[in-house]
Amino acid sequence: MTTELTILTLAGLLQAVQFFLMAIPANLELGRGKTMSPRDPAKLGGSVEELLSERTGRLKRAMDNHFEGLILFTIACIVITISGQSTAFTGTLAVIYLIARILYIPAYAFGWVPWRSYIWFAGFLSTTLMFIAAMV
Repeated sequence: MTTELTILTLAGLLQAVQFFLMAIPANLELGRGKTMSPRDPAKLGGSVEELLSERTGRLKRAMDNHFEGLILFTIACIVITISGQSTAFTGTLAVIYLIARILYIPAYAFGWVPWRSYIWFAGFLSTTLMFIAAMV
């Protein structure tokens, strides 16, 4: 397995960890009745995000953001691997992506401004550079 696919697998596991980091406090805060419901805002008294504590809401947004970033990162890893263009450079970029995504969780949860944005950009830039590397 290429470095990129190994890191992609770890990023997928990170997504599962992020789910638990968000879901456990959300269930404790809202109760299973609300979290297992259809989550209709009118019946809940607001959207789930509005009902969560500040930190749990941030964990949810961090998780959602990783879903979004993971889409592009997955495409980059697949393109690099299928085209046989895995190099030390693209492998390093994949590692940077994963480190950035790991750091993004506490950065978002604890409101590290402006560091959260810089950390996000490091992950996005590494993914973008993987696309560029595949094209040259």
